[in-house]
Amino acid sequence: QVQFVESGGGLVQPGGSLRLSCVASGMIFSRYAMGWYRQVPGKQRELVAVIGSGGSTNYADFVKGRFTISRDNAKNTVYLQMNTLKPEDTAVYYCNVKIVVRDYWGQGTQVTVSS
Repeated sequence: QVQFVESGGGLVQPGGSLRLSCVASGMIFSRYAMGWYRQVPGKQRELVAVIGSGGSTNYADFVKGRFTISRDNAKNTVYLQMNTLKPEDTAVYYCNVKIVVRDYWGQGTQVTVSS
């Protein structure tokens, strides 16, 4: 069974940085693209960044130049380095994998950007 354990969220001041981690189990991690999404109450979950099995990356426009997604296949882990954080980045962040037609999600980690 695919499972994720996310960590690294917290409270940070505007302009600060955080690094999120997501450790996967129950899957052959290196075979799949991995994504980070975020959601705020009352809004749809939105894609933040995705990294392919070969390491190619794509970012939502609202994080380009500030966030970096990376992966360590030896550790079954995907990371999201978040720099120059803004209050509007406040959300619950989830890691995701799509296997065949099914989406798998982590439990989420809260990121709050506030002074």
